[in-house]
Amino acid sequence: MMNVAAELNIAVLPGDGIGDEVMACAERVLAVVARKTNLSLRLQHLPGGAQHYLDTGVALPDETLAACEQADAILFGAMGLPGVRYPDGTEVIPQLDLRFHFDLYAGVRPIRAFAGLPQILTDPKWREIDLVLVRENIEGLFYGRKHSEAHRVDGQIESVRDTMKISRHGTGRICDFAFRLAARRAQLKGRAGRVTSIDKANVFPSMAFWRRVFEDVSARFPGIAAESAYVDAMALNLVKKPWVYDVLVAENMFGDILSDLVAGLVGGMGMAPSGDIGDTHALFQPAHGTAPDIAGRGIANPTAMILSAAMMLDWLGERTGNAQLNDAALLIDAAVEEAYAGGGAFPIELGGSHGADAMTMIFLDRIGA
Repeated sequence: MMNVAAELNIAVLPGDGIGDEVMACAERVLAVVARKTNLSLRLQHLPGGAQHYLDTGVALPDETLAACEQADAILFGAMGLPGVRYPDGTEVIPQLDLRFHFDLYAGVRPIRAFAGLPQILTDPKWREIDLVLVRENIEGLFYGRKHSEAHRVDGQIESVRDTMKISRHGTGRICDFAFRLAARRAQLKGRAGRVTSIDKANVFPSMAFWRRVFEDVSARFPGIAAESAYVDAMALNLVKKPWVYDVLVAENMFGDILSDLVAGLVGGMGMAPSGDIGDTHALFQPAHGTAPDIAGRGIANPTAMILSAAMMLDWLGERTGNAQLNDAALLIDAAVEEAYAGGGAFPIELGGSHGADAMTMIFLDRIGA
């Protein structure tokens, strides 16, 4: 007989565009797996996003931030709309504000090829793609978002300098995170773990420093293979042979770009879940944007959102020691994998006929709702 878990409070920020639609799909799945695994989840819907900014002048209300601070985890849809920008020209993307506020330094993006989907690469080993890209979220070139310097001549901006920051503390902790993740994956999958660091150490002193810190950290994990690769070579290899990689770790901007590339290898952003994880808080969201061109039509692919919810449950399970949460995550993962492998799931995004509701029903059928 399983013990009933204490209620967990989940801050839910659906956001803009298709964010609300795919979030509704994830909530249906969470309700079923919570019932099947005897979990108690309280989902608290909170405002925020580009439309909220248009309506109120505030993208991330104080009450939303306060609720997120008290929550056990944050489940995030998608935020931002074309043309909705701050006075400085940057997009309204509160997810970055949440990352910095909660020090969510590890951007985690698992990528795997599901049987049953159209094969993106011709090599049959494409089916073996199963990697995680770990992105440093706080430093790197994104540090320049709040540390830019504009040079003006006669009142006109002539140049803008964005600062990239690489510190021993920031790089050390993301590399440690990557190695610990590789060790866990090795145990779960019954194979050796491997971490590949992505840099541009041949050009930038900051990247040469990143590599030194990575090598220092790797020495603490003798059971995990470690290697470094230049970002341009990695972009090539991820197209030629992505199945050889396990855990990749990268600076913020490099990780941002390559995470979209690897998502494309398995069908697109609708197949790419993600988590932004810190030492005390974590936020989980699909890697895709708000897709306002298809919003309201019911054709969005909810897979990434639903898998992000599974990542949230797994993180909560590791954090609390409650195996029921990990079991719930595994239920979702297995349902998605079986739905695609069995040929039942074929989202419109990939040329199929199943919209958001149909996809969700297929997953729920595999869960045994």
